[in-house]
Amino acid sequence: MNHTDKQNPIPGEASRKPIGVFDSGIGGLTVVKRLAITLPNENIIYFGDTARVPYGSKSNSTVIEYSIQNTKFLLQKNIKALVVACNTASSIAIPDLKKMFDIPIIGMIEPGSRMALKKSQSKNIGVIGTRATVGNLAYSKEIKKLNSSAQVVEKPCPLFVPLAEEGWIKHQATFEIAEEYLNELREIGIDTLVLGCTHYPILAEVIQEVIGSKVELIDSGVASSEVIKTELEKLDLLSDSKTSGVQEYYVSDIPAKFKEVAELFLGREIEHVHKVDLEVLISEY
Repeated sequence: MNHTDKQNPIPGEASRKPIGVFDSGIGGLTVVKRLAITLPNENIIYFGDTARVPYGSKSNSTVIEYSIQNTKFLLQKNIKALVVACNTASSIAIPDLKKMFDIPIIGMIEPGSRMALKKSQSKNIGVIGTRATVGNLAYSKEIKKLNSSAQVVEKPCPLFVPLAEEGWIKHQATFEIAEEYLNELREIGIDTLVLGCTHYPILAEVIQEVIGSKVELIDSGVASSEVIKTELEKLDLLSDSKTSGVQEYYVSDIPAKFKEVAELFLGREIEHVHKVDLEVLISEY
């Protein structure tokens, strides 16, 4: 381990450190939005690995390697806790990150699974996500580990990502695609639906309308925000600041329309986005 792997904060200063969040791209900004609502006085530093997105098509070892680099980058920013706002990285890299780094590390899969079980009356749960997340059955495995009698049906909804990034929140095409994707889940009578991709909360209104008002939507960003709050409380690391927290945004590439999409996902304007040199990220972290 190098000096970034373990942190020994000075008592009293630790609570003022920021929370780090990373994602393979831009979707994790919906998690930042939720964190800022749940913990309004906390500073947040976000890193989106936009140069190497998507992680879902990469091998497990590559996803772990990228996740370690991202975490080390954020540790250089003196974070006190880490949220892995990427379902693919959450399902693959969390055990390795927890072994390597001595800070609270929260992913998407476990908090989302626990919240789904808590909210579901019938324990008949649906999960929608990218092909990668659904393909590795991350949520099914976690939900069944927590409650072996639960019934879980997962459905890939790959077109939801470009629709969210295009801002087609209430477009007719979005409704038609949602009908196609969600019809099967509606027919089998699920009572809870996990939004297993951080882009999907952008389309929550359409998804809710199509799946029906009796089905409870589970936003893993909401669930993980509540878990990180509990963890920080337990460790006496909640910020004692009385002012609103600030957010910093770093990306490994600034794609076209990035600012526009980022502001859509965050629900507000952002002033600065910092580009991190990928060569530096790979060599130094």
